[in-house]
Amino acid sequence: MAELDDPDFELDVLHDVNGLAERLPGWGRSVVTFVGEWGLPLALVALVVVGWLLVRRRPDAEQAVPGCLWALLAAVLTWLANVPIRAFVARPRPHENHPDLIVLVSGKDGYSFVSDHAGIAMAIAVALFLVHRTLGLVAFALALVQGVARVVMGVHYPTDVVGGYALGMAVALLLAPLALATLTPLVRAGAATRWLGWLARPGGGTATTTRVTGAPPGPGERGLAA
Repeated sequence: MAELDDPDFELDVLHDVNGLAERLPGWGRSVVTFVGEWGLPLALVALVVVGWLLVRRRPDAEQAVPGCLWALLAAVLTWLANVPIRAFVARPRPHENHPDLIVLVSGKDGYSFVSDHAGIAMAIAVALFLVHRTLGLVAFALALVQGVARVVMGVHYPTDVVGGYALGMAVALLLAPLALATLTPLVRAGAATRWLGWLARPGGGTATTTRVTGAPPGPGERGLAA
């Protein structure tokens, strides 16, 4: 089991960001709590669905749709990868060592490092960016807000959030080639059936795309994202 010290600069950031909660009215705290706990994760999943709707009729739909599926799968794998990390580091929640913090959500008594919410958000953002740059950038912005919200809520240290970002990015990027090599033939086979034909229907869309795997664009290809 490892231990993380609380350096002074991190505690300063923790108290400054968490101090924002003190300035919020009661309804404002409720909004931050809902957004930070459920709202942003649901919004990120909704972005993936929107991404699928946008790419399912692109000329490269049979490669782009697996990228959307990978965004959701990467989030799940990030959560699973964090299970042994949290147990190994065993870092207590900030309020356990710093009772002066304002905690906006109850029942958060598990280990703190790394943040599941931050990791999942970043995994979705990175994977979605590989498919649709505009939606990916929106997802990145939501992931940043997610990280700040977790500190404002008093349930994570800033380094918990940074660690979550690093974990989510690593999972989304390092496992993407294997995941897409597996998902692409499955999507192609499913799209050719009567019951799953709606999954990907390549058509004469106007979006110009490249390979999801990040290979150099071929003749006439301008970019991965719409």
